[in-house]
Amino acid sequence: MIGKLYLVGAGPGDPKLITVKGVEVLKKADVVIYDRLVPEELLGYAKKESELIYAGKAPGRHFMEQEEINEKILEECRKGKVVVRLKGGDPYFFGRGEEECEFAISHNIPCEVVPGIPSFIAASSYSGIPLTNRRLSSSVSIVTGREAKEKKKPRVRIEEISSASDTLVILMGISNIKEILKRVSDIRGGDEPCAIITDATLPTQKTIVGSIDNVLKRVNKEEIKNPAVIIIGKTVRMREYLWKKA
Repeated sequence: MIGKLYLVGAGPGDPKLITVKGVEVLKKADVVIYDRLVPEELLGYAKKESELIYAGKAPGRHFMEQEEINEKILEECRKGKVVVRLKGGDPYFFGRGEEECEFAISHNIPCEVVPGIPSFIAASSYSGIPLTNRRLSSSVSIVTGREAKEKKKPRVRIEEISSASDTLVILMGISNIKEILKRVSDIRGGDEPCAIITDATLPTQKTIVGSIDNVLKRVNKEEIKNPAVIIIGKTVRMREYLWKKA
């Protein structure tokens, strides 16, 4: 008897933001393979006898390589087990979920995806910075700030994207933040509104807001850690009206 793989999005950090279906799937899992940014509270939904496997990935440090994760999924599903691959945010949004699903299907393992709230959606809502507005922003581009090492040349044309989109969202960009902001500044100018949201939806959430020039100065003085979402564009100014400290 063959098992089944579920790719479940755990959401952006607050354990209450997982979907109802995500919780339902966790409750029937025999094996849960979970990532670094998954709230530990969510593991409590799994059965007591479920095997919990940590597969965290931090920048430059992988507890399990992708090939190891794929082989573990295959091994457990071939035992007839229900395997939940629990991933932060949404499985298909810079989460490698599509690679794991393709691997499973290529080995005749059924795969079902349960979407999750992506980090940039949560960061937008929890910081009072909408990504669109009918007066200020009719287009949004979401890009990675750290491309895969195996690429022969970078594919994110940040200057072209900065010119074409009203709002620019950059994920996984903290390690290259100075270079990224300077390149955007060359196109939009140093007075373009910019925000950095760290630990979105968590009690430790922090939001830095200012012009690109101002944010660059603060980056030089403050230590900013992942996970972080960078938002650039006119809608950043709406935080003044949409966010009040509780």
